[in-house]
Amino acid sequence: MVLEFGRYGNSLEAYILVANYLTRRIHQMYVEKVEKSLGDKAEEPRPLVIVIEEAHKFLDPQIAHHTIFGIIARELRKYNVTLLIVDQRPSGIDEEVMSQIGTRVTALLDNEKDINAVLMGVSGASALREVLARLDTKQQALIMGHAVPMPVVVQTRSYDEKFYASVMPVHKRISRKERVNLMRGEQEEGID
Repeated sequence: MVLEFGRYGNSLEAYILVANYLTRRIHQMYVEKVEKSLGDKAEEPRPLVIVIEEAHKFLDPQIAHHTIFGIIARELRKYNVTLLIVDQRPSGIDEEVMSQIGTRVTALLDNEKDINAVLMGVSGASALREVLARLDTKQQALIMGHAVPMPVVVQTRSYDEKFYASVMPVHKRISRKERVNLMRGEQEEGID
């Protein structure tokens, strides 16, 4: 589910009110479901990822303690909920929340405060600082943390015809126009 605030898109109060309300409900629901299912893996709720774009708005040190996001970052992994934080200014995020981030995917950063925030608590930070400084401005990122055995630089792929041809089986390949129609929710012919 994606929330878009339309003409209230620049209203921080609207964002915080709605996002905080929804995530508090999710928090309560997942805690209850997991506690009810203790000992029965089949009853556990599906894993959930909550994505926060422009995270510094919600996780600013002065605001983070008034929202549920800090609690989710600290406690909800054991309840099958993961917080995905997306931000261009990680230095604006509460240090306690930043310390709970297990895996970090970082593109080129040029602000010293942001670099320090991303590398906070990471062993070998001085060597990684040099790696961060050498990343290309497009399509390169440094991944570090729980998801990888050691920090690694990755080159992302372009989402073009060549990409789709490589990931889709030959008998299921469709044109760009057909893919766009499917994404818009138009009916696909031939499927029962």
